Amino acid sequence: MANHKSALKRSRQNEIRRLRNKAVKTRVKTIVKNVRLAINENSTEAAAQQLEAAKSAIDKAAKKGVISKKTAARKVSRLARHVNKINA
Repeated sequence: MANHKSALKRSRQNEIRRLRNKAVKTRVKTIVKNVRLAINENSTEAAAQQLEAAKSAIDKAAKKGVISKKTAARKVSRLARHVNKINA
């Protein structure tokens, strides 16, 4: 455990940020799961709507720095590729 006043503050800040990041990551995972479920059901419209929601959530997570921009781009790209396969 930290001993210095500044280290104690840093520890408190890290815990608050960890919980905030965890909430954002969980939200992204849930939305990605919803897209995958829509894809498995071969529901084109639902998958497209879920994809838009997923893009938004993933971009917000990247903007906040919870996930890197390249990870976000990769996730969106792969989801879009799967959604486009249903349409074709």
